[in-house]
Order: sequence, then C-alpha cells, then structure tokens
Amino acid sequence: MANTYLLEVGVEEMPAHVVTPSIKQLHQRVADYLKEQRITFDDIQEFATPRRLALLIHGLSDKQPDIDESVKGPAKKIAQDADGNWTKAAIGFTRGQGASVDDIEFKEVKGVEYVFVEKHIAGKPVAEVLKGLPAVITAMNFPTLMKWGYNNLQFIRPIRWLVSLLNEEVVPFKILDVEAGRTTQGHRFLGHPVEIAAADDYEQVLHDDDVIADQAKRKDLIKDQINKIVNENNWQVDWDEDLLEEVNNLVEWPTAFAGSFADKYLALPDAVLITSMKDNQRFFCVRDQDGKLLPHFISVRNGNTEYLDNVIKGNERVLVPRLEDAQFFYQEDQKLTIDQYVERLKKVSFHDKISSMYDKMQRVAVIANVLGKKLGFTAEELADLDRAANIYKFDLTTQMVGEFAELQGIMGEIYAKLFGEKADVAAAIREHYMPISAEGDLPKTKIGAVLAIADKLDSIISFFAVDMIPSGSNDPYALRRQAYGIVRIIADRDWHLPLLDIQPLLSQAFADAGVELSFALDKNSDEVRAFFLDRIKQLFHGQKLRHDIVDATTDTKQADIANILAAAAAINDHKDDADFKAAIEALDRVLRIAKKGDFKAGEITVNAALFENPSEEKLNKAVAEVSAKAAERSVAENFAALLKLEPIISEYFDENMIMDKNEDIRNNRLAQLTILADQAAMIGNLDNLIVK
Repeated sequence: MANTYLLEVGVEEMPAHVVTPSIKQLHQRVADYLKEQRITFDDIQEFATPRRLALLIHGLSDKQPDIDESVKGPAKKIAQDADGNWTKAAIGFTRGQGASVDDIEFKEVKGVEYVFVEKHIAGKPVAEVLKGLPAVITAMNFPTLMKWGYNNLQFIRPIRWLVSLLNEEVVPFKILDVEAGRTTQGHRFLGHPVEIAAADDYEQVLHDDDVIADQAKRKDLIKDQINKIVNENNWQVDWDEDLLEEVNNLVEWPTAFAGSFADKYLALPDAVLITSMKDNQRFFCVRDQDGKLLPHFISVRNGNTEYLDNVIKGNERVLVPRLEDAQFFYQEDQKLTIDQYVERLKKVSFHDKISSMYDKMQRVAVIANVLGKKLGFTAEELADLDRAANIYKFDLTTQMVGEFAELQGIMGEIYAKLFGEKADVAAAIREHYMPISAEGDLPKTKIGAVLAIADKLDSIISFFAVDMIPSGSNDPYALRRQAYGIVRIIADRDWHLPLLDIQPLLSQAFADAGVELSFALDKNSDEVRAFFLDRIKQLFHGQKLRHDIVDATTDTKQADIANILAAAAAINDHKDDADFKAAIEALDRVLRIAKKGDFKAGEITVNAALFENPSEEKLNKAVAEVSAKAAERSVAENFAALLKLEPIISEYFDENMIMDKNEDIRNNRLAQLTILADQAAMIGNLDNLIVK
C-alpha cells in the first residue's frame, strides 16, 4: 500500500535567511537517504516556518525490495587445500555473508572456478528504515551553529520537539533527549501543543492552531493582504522579493498593516528612507501613482488582528529614532567638503598588510588612468575618471555610511551631486561597487565601468602580493566575485585590455606617478593570471560551452580577456561546420610538428629560395596574408581565416617532408609552421579541441 510519512523538526526561532535553504537541504537529504535505502515514494511536500522544518512524504512503499544475489568469493584453489578441506579464506568468506561452507557453490568465471554463495536479503519494513532519520537530520549543515545543554550536537537552533508519523502510527526515534511523537507546537503566542492523529492532517491541524506551515501559501497571503491595503489607499508598493522572502520566514500567522511617519522625513533621499525602513525594520515602502515616496509603510506582524492599533503605534515609534538619526547625519555630513572626507581616509585601513584606503585610491587612480588610455578615452573622460578615482571612497568617512553601511557608494553619489560634482563622476562612485553579486547589475557609465575594474583589480593584485590568496571555500575578501565582476564587465563592453599581463605596465605607471607600494606588485603574478582564467571558465560554464572549448581557449598566452571570450564564441560558432573537423586536424598537425622547431622569439624567418614545391610558396603567401591582417581583424575573423587554410595545409603536408635531411630546408619548413602555429595560438591551444 502507499503510505504517507510526516517528519517535523521543531526548533527555536531560526534566522529568516536560513529557513528556505534549510528546508531545501532537509528535503534533499531525506530523499537521498530513502533512495539509498531502496524505498520508493511519489513526492515530498515541504513545510517551513521560523520554528519548524517539516516534510510530508507521499506514496512511500511498504518495505525495501528483497534482494537475491550471487556473491563471488575466493578462487577454488584458495578456498580448498590439496586434500579438499575448506581453508580459512573460504570459512571467513561464508561467515561474512551470513552463510556456512555448506552453502558454497562453484562457478566458472573466464576459465577459473570461484566460490559463490547465493544470498537472500529480506527487505526491511519502511518503519524500520525511517528510524535511521536522526543521522540524516543531525548531519545537516548551516551557516551558523549552536550547542545547548551539555551535548556535543550542533544545529542551527536547539531542537525542541520532533514529529514522526507513518500514516497514523508514530515511528519512534530520538535526538538527544527529544523523543519523536505526534505532538507539534502551534503558534508561539496564539497556539498551544496539539496532537496530530494522522500524517495527512498536518497542515490543517497547524492552520487550526494559527500556523500556516506552507511557505508558498503564507507568502501569497502576505501579498494579498498588502495588495488590499495598497488598493484601498490608491498606493503603489515597492515589491522587493528578497524582503518578501525574509518577512515570510519571520512569521507563522501573517497580518499586514500600514503605518505612517512625519512628512518632514521625506526631505531625506529616497535611498536613506528605504534603507531605514526596509533593512532595519523590514517595512515595505509605498509610493503615490507618480512614483513619489509617501510618508507611510506596510509591515507584517506575526499574529492576528487583535490589538493591531498598538502594534502599528509601536512600529511607528520604533521607526522615528532611525529617521531622526538619518536626518541628523544627512545634515551634518553636508557641513564638510569632499576633500576633508578624503583626508580622513588616510586613517581608514584598507588592510593592515597592504595600505590605508587613501593609498588604495592613489593606486586605483593610476590603474584607472592606464586603462582609460588603453581604451582611447578623450581628455575630458580621462579627467572625469581621474576625479572619480581620487574621491570615490570619500563617503566611507561620512556619518550616514558609518550608521548605514549598506549605503556606501549610494550616499557617495548623492553627496557628490550635492557638492557639485559632474553626473558621471557621481555615478561612478556608486557604480564602482558593481556588480555586487555574481549576476548583479553592471555599471552603466564608462567612467563607472573603468573605475569598477580598476578598484577590483587593485584589490586582487594587492591581496595576492601579500600572499592572501583564496583557497578552497576561503575567500574572506570576495576576490573571486570581484574577478568575476571584471570578466563580466569586459564581456558586456567588449573592452580590449591586457589585464592578464598588466603588472609590468602598472609598475612603470606607479613609478612615473610617484606612487610608492608597500608590497611587490609582480609577486604571484602567475597565480593572478590563473585566478582570472578560472573566472573566465566560470563564465563559459554558465554559457554551457563544451568543456574542450573551455580548455582550448583558457590554455592560452593571451593577456586580453575579451579576445579569450571572442575565441570561445568563434569556436562555438564553427564547431558544427562540415569542414570543422578537417580544419582543426590540419591545424593540430601544424601545432604538433611546429614544437620541433627551436626558434627564438622575433627571430623566425622564411627563406623563399629554399622552397622546393609550389605548396610551400602557397602556404607562405597565405600565412603572410593572415598575419598581416590579424591586427585589423576580429578574433572571429582571424579564426575563420585559419580554418580556410585547411586545403593549403593538407597540400603542403602531402608534398613536403618537414623533417628533411637537409638542415636548412628542415628549419625553413619548421619556421613556416611555427609562424602559422603562433597565429593559431592566439585563439588558444587547439590541441585540446575534440573533433569527431
């Protein structure tokens, strides 16, 4: 028969951000455990609140299937001695299988006789299997862990109750001193302990005890309640999915309500008001039909409508000090100049092994100037970039950012505009943090994009220079995210910059600018290059590129990330061409044979007087044309030109013995192939491509 099983782990209130990933983890771990135990099921339904993680498993099989298997043991010559007596090897084998030597059979495998035992393993009842769930539960991982009492178990929060019901029957087990039963806990303030008669009753029993256990239903109810308030007042609400998720995981019985604050606080920048309400109080902001913020907010209580007026007043009262502080900071911050704030950065540490934040800005200004010139910025753009680079961290020393750290960059832009800075300079101050997540928004302005690259590049190079290199999951300064952000910005703008080999260029630029470093800039430069190549691979894997294409294009001497990205795209575009296989095989042959040449960089010459066959002249002419036009062509165009050489390359190999006995002829032909191989190497290591 099909069974339904309920598992509930009741805990003290969990942090909101942990609830959803925790129920997903429990779901996956239990599903994996059941599959390992050969227990089938139809589906698993999730329930989660701040105080509980629960699974309702439908369609569970009654028992594990029986297993009949033929177990192979030692060879006959090892299992019996010369007199036909059973050896210790045979006796030990049968004992390990729960059998005796009387159960032994001999079977031939590839001409050799072996000992076999026919083994029948009866499947365990599903209730017996479910008793193993404590090990599954206690193996869960969380970002923070707690211990309680005198126990060694660590969990997200202390476990207070367990429910384990197979249909109507309790499946007993125990975690520490908490025994599983059928009693759950209702809402902390509105409910009470209640018994569940059958697993299928779970959701309704909790609903009757003021708990909406289904996350999706709870979230839909919150949205419906908020929309009702919004529609009644002709407002618009700032729907923030992250905030909605957080609020949903803070409550078990949601009741939305609206509150207000004084109009005078609307003089604050929107970002300040939103941060004060959203990040500090978990309030939803509301606007009029023109999109202007209103002196109202919407919040959600964990309870019913009783005494809701008191709840509203309490939330309004809590918000006022936050807004008063923000208003005070906003006014005070405007009493100083940007230059005064910049001066304060000399006492703000970027990292004690590297420099102050002021010194970091000096380095970033030089890096940004190098990048801007490489990108062909106008004099005006370079001036704006320089101004932005010399002030972009100033808001870190303002009182507003000191209180609301999440506003760094945002307040920088706001204050910069108030202090009369140009719009693109002000925008760059905010945009240099972007992207703030792996797939976050990218800078929209050129100045902001270059400043973002320069700031992140400085962080990566300087941390690597003092041997603070991310390893494993350890990346406290988010260097992987910053490197990936650089790759994404370059991909977005198709900017050609020699970032993978830029340390020598920066060393000279720092020297010319008189910027002294407290670390060796070129230290671990190979590791920096490999670090960026790994982030490029990350981007490629996200694009679902074939692994051999990823390997081919990241095994390169290229310093230009945009060219590496373009090379992968070019190969991917041509991989299904009818002549792709023949072309790659021809180029691969060139690459393999060219390795036999021994030429110094810049000293490769081809002597046409040594040509013996027309194909040599033909290849020489074709390669010269490809090389001459390479600089003005795109990577895709260069790759297409290389692919078109296949007939000429094939003819060349048909007519010529590369390793000729005559040393001059041999070296001349190897020189031809080396020049061609160097052109192919600009695409990547084509040896890594798999062609069928």
